[in-house]
Amino acid sequence: MTSAPSSPIPDPGDDAPPIDDSIEPGKRLIRLPADKGLSLGDRVANYITRLTWRTPLHALHLKGRFPLKLLGVPADPVPGDMRAGTAIRTGHFLHRGLRLSLGVLDFAALDVAPTFADYLHSFAWLRDLAATGTRADGAPIAEAMVRHWLGSHGEAVSEPAWRADNTGWRILFWAAHAPLILSSSDLVYRSAVLNHLARAARHLDRVADKTRPGTGQLVAWIGIVAASLLMPGGEPRQVFGEAGLRKVIETSFYADGGNIARSPQAQLDAIMALSMLARVYDMRRIEVPPFLQEALARTVPALLGLVHSDGGMGSWQGSGATAADQIQAVVAASGVRTRPLKQARDWGYQRLVANKVVVLADAAPPPIARVTEAGCASTLAFELSDGEDRIVVNCGGAALTGATIPADLARGLRTTAAHSTLTIADTNSTAILPSGLLGRGVTEVELDRRETPQGSRVEMSHDGYARRHGLIHRRLLILAPNGRELRGEDMLLPAPRSRRKGDKKFTLRFHLGRNMSASLTADKLGALLRISGGTLWQFRTSEGTLEIEESLWVDGDGRPHPTEQLVVTGSAPAGGASIGWIFKHIG
Repeated sequence: MTSAPSSPIPDPGDDAPPIDDSIEPGKRLIRLPADKGLSLGDRVANYITRLTWRTPLHALHLKGRFPLKLLGVPADPVPGDMRAGTAIRTGHFLHRGLRLSLGVLDFAALDVAPTFADYLHSFAWLRDLAATGTRADGAPIAEAMVRHWLGSHGEAVSEPAWRADNTGWRILFWAAHAPLILSSSDLVYRSAVLNHLARAARHLDRVADKTRPGTGQLVAWIGIVAASLLMPGGEPRQVFGEAGLRKVIETSFYADGGNIARSPQAQLDAIMALSMLARVYDMRRIEVPPFLQEALARTVPALLGLVHSDGGMGSWQGSGATAADQIQAVVAASGVRTRPLKQARDWGYQRLVANKVVVLADAAPPPIARVTEAGCASTLAFELSDGEDRIVVNCGGAALTGATIPADLARGLRTTAAHSTLTIADTNSTAILPSGLLGRGVTEVELDRRETPQGSRVEMSHDGYARRHGLIHRRLLILAPNGRELRGEDMLLPAPRSRRKGDKKFTLRFHLGRNMSASLTADKLGALLRISGGTLWQFRTSEGTLEIEESLWVDGDGRPHPTEQLVVTGSAPAGGASIGWIFKHIG
């Protein structure tokens, strides 16, 4: 990746459009599963539109009336990873700590982590290869890998090689890096590459609207539209594809621009795919459709709303702390100049800012089970950063399986205990079932945000413990105007119609950033928090017993780092409990 500019979050300038991020105090946020899939009418319309190239005209295309060729090479707006590209040139693929030699690579029997397999099948690595050296150096490697892939998967449709999202990405990356894979004078090979692009598009025509909702389905429809613009005779497919893409954008994002999986990484991928499609339009000198431009204008502010002052991403819903340069590259590719969204009512995240201090909070239930494989029980968790330093974090990384995050650890990273919030009786606020799906738990979150002379104030509550433990968890966060103090209060309140008796044990966790070291005060109600470099923060709690325990934090490459966590334990009687606490900058 290119080096990061001095300012982690780009200055939008005075010409940036204002963002309406206001929210009514006391607004109740209720998020229940709702099927937003294509209606019967939409499916019938899609079928009829597809018939436009299932006709004798399509046969003429296959017979050579419209010869297969690329109408141009769109620019790839996102730079590749120099380290990964150099590794490919030296003979091995490198992905999230995993290494695979090109010499032993067998596309027919890949034995790597699922995310690594996706990296290979999508051909995202072409971007990394293109970032290093010359085309003459990279083309032989790229061509050999494409030949190998076609030999294993060019004829038989199978997953994950032909999964809808991998197929959509493959169309985008093969087009953007066509000079690497189509420099050969071997006409049979060139024909095989072009024929695969055409076949991949027809495959997406059939499966895109049946794909699981979310970013994967979005990428599939983007692949259809890209293919229509890349090859001759694509006008009917363009009409079909743009109609489908418009619809899937509506169902993949909330009104505030956040994606339905509530995942920052999925948001980053979606913006990147939309930006790559925009470059295909640019290559054809066709105006980018307004609905695509509007989608980028909504999704970029939402993404920036989950970025800390260091420019890196917060750790939410399985995502790791993606580095600032990667986020900047994708935002720059979008062409959108904007400010971070402070209040994403539908997406469910709140952003408080004072000077260089940023607080991010999760004010919504987890995503519904069918749109994610790494949904986390993180409701009411928060993160706190001071400039370049992360003070309070979530462990993150549940979706970043690789060399250092096996499946068992990934499951643990999804739990409530892996987030900086409160648990009751060592249970999750939303159940994580043995199958990996999210079960019962939080269905309703209440939110009240106000700006006062004392600072930014957010009060939120959830019902995830009401059914099992008869308690409502309410959390209050107040960030001082100068950013030197974050006050909080966690309240356990009797749930309506609850007949619970007896005490309930609670645990309040604050996972600390990787550069933090903590030491307890003598009364075990406080801790000194020293950041590498000398800066000091102090933590105090009003109730319970405070201990310092081991924790971990996952970076954006899927590598866990040992850290510490502050753990406050106590018991809540039937009438409830209140635990006040404070993080204060003291030097």
